[in-house]
Amino acid sequence: MTQTTSIAKKKIAIIANGKYQSKRVASRLFALLRDDPDFYLTKKNPDVVISIGGDGMLLSAFHMYEKQLDRVRFVGIHTGHLGFYTDYRDFEVDQLVENLRQDRGGKVSYPVLKIEATLQDGRLFSTRALNEAAIKRYEKTMVADVELNGNFLERFRGDGLAISTPTGSTAYNKSLGGAVLHPTIEALQLTELASLNNRVYRTLGSPIIVPRNEKIQITPKRAGSYTLSVDNKTYNFKNVAQLTFKLDRRKISFVATPNHTSFWERVRDAFIGEVEE
Repeated sequence: MTQTTSIAKKKIAIIANGKYQSKRVASRLFALLRDDPDFYLTKKNPDVVISIGGDGMLLSAFHMYEKQLDRVRFVGIHTGHLGFYTDYRDFEVDQLVENLRQDRGGKVSYPVLKIEATLQDGRLFSTRALNEAAIKRYEKTMVADVELNGNFLERFRGDGLAISTPTGSTAYNKSLGGAVLHPTIEALQLTELASLNNRVYRTLGSPIIVPRNEKIQITPKRAGSYTLSVDNKTYNFKNVAQLTFKLDRRKISFVATPNHTSFWERVRDAFIGEVEE
């Protein structure tokens, strides 16, 4: 009797935005992987998710598979401007396929934010963010108590508050004057949006770095409509009782390949560019 060894195919999901160049790259990638004996194309329970586009597309892919973070890994192909989460350019599709063929499960992992919103009627809303979440009240000034791990910090008055992950520190957080955190620093960052500071009302007025094992709780003090933005998604709530933010036990994992760009290289390329001598 001849014994044969069956090697499981790597299950690949391809997610692309609607732009022409992204569709072209997706078609090229599909043609390469479709009949390859090492791969199986499926969007159901994939091993690897290939995002084609930019960071916005990667965020969408993350939310599509956020409940499978324990088993799925991501890899990004950018077809426009350089993205923080994309390791390959649109002309490197063949190289990506060969790297995936040689892949043995190596990964680079980053922290993920978990958000829980409790409404006045007792309902609970829970989701995750790769970059950040922000709570805002557009009708009037937002008034909310801020607690760090159960310790009261301040009564905030202003437009809103944002909580970011280390990788998200280069996104909305940076535009608010927050610090850029390396993703190996497993921490949250709390930044204020246009806080009121005068002789009557005072807030800390500075970004706050919160360690991994602590949580941020925000308790709105006025009834009304609130907007919770989570990465590229928006949720509207009425009469929010409390919001809790903490690092999730799960992380997002990217395929570790020779093309993986270091965090500081991404920061330099995105915000500084080439330095003239």
